[in-house]
Amino acid sequence: MFRHQKELQFEVKVDRPDPKLARAVQEVLGGQFGEMTVMMQYLFQGFNCRGEEKYKDMLMDIGTEEIGHVEMLCSLISQLLDGASPDDQAEAAKDPATAAILGGMNPQHLLVSGLGGLPSNANGIPWNGSYIVASGNLLADMRSNLHAESQGRLQVARLYHMTTDEGVRATFRKMLARDRYHQYQWMAAIEELETKNGVVVPATFAPEDEMEAQPHAYEFWDLSEGTASKEGRWAQGEAQDGTGEFVHLENPAPQGNIPNMKVPAHQLHHDLAEKTGMQNVKDTVKRMLHDKE
Repeated sequence: MFRHQKELQFEVKVDRPDPKLARAVQEVLGGQFGEMTVMMQYLFQGFNCRGEEKYKDMLMDIGTEEIGHVEMLCSLISQLLDGASPDDQAEAAKDPATAAILGGMNPQHLLVSGLGGLPSNANGIPWNGSYIVASGNLLADMRSNLHAESQGRLQVARLYHMTTDEGVRATFRKMLARDRYHQYQWMAAIEELETKNGVVVPATFAPEDEMEAQPHAYEFWDLSEGTASKEGRWAQGEAQDGTGEFVHLENPAPQGNIPNMKVPAHQLHHDLAEKTGMQNVKDTVKRMLHDKE
């Protein structure tokens, strides 16, 4: 059960309208790493979580908080759009200063949402359910969550420097602080799960099950110019799970065969091996002329 409370998690109050900034804020609302994405990602992971009650509770707690963040951003966007109108757009053409603000406005804020937030990114592309990850594997999902929070916090930090509006910045600081906590949270969960099951996903497919392919799990194939990459931790020393030693292959050789693909049926009109219809006609004419001789 979900219950809506009218008060926002944190106060949202802007000093002045800024339709151009409202368009940019759409990215952290409905973009790939926006609040709509983490909201749906955590909730679906929580809905589908089996067997580990504390992880389910945590996912539902944070997913529900993200619903509130979506509402906060919609409120922020609405306040940034206050006072905008089609007449203002016409005036923008007369005054360069006004044009700089309203000229970058998302027209859908006027035409579609009536000066409210949209479920889309900064370019007006609708939010997409394929942005979310809910695999049923806790470690894989927690790593995806850490990635999503990292990208989301990065975008909010960039937005922070796009405005001097202290009211907007205060809202962003709250979001930055919460996104920082959420990174701590996912890191703690990842550490706990790695300690329990190992660092490789899925843990239930053991290295020995890879059989003859197992040695390739420790090879760094150097496939670019230069050899600087061999200095990294990924190319030397023991694997993180202690099952083997990394090996740097400076000039790795192909170990497979050259593909020999069968030519598709003529009805697919691939024009690869058989002669084209025009060529067949030419050949037929040549044979007829030769026969007359």
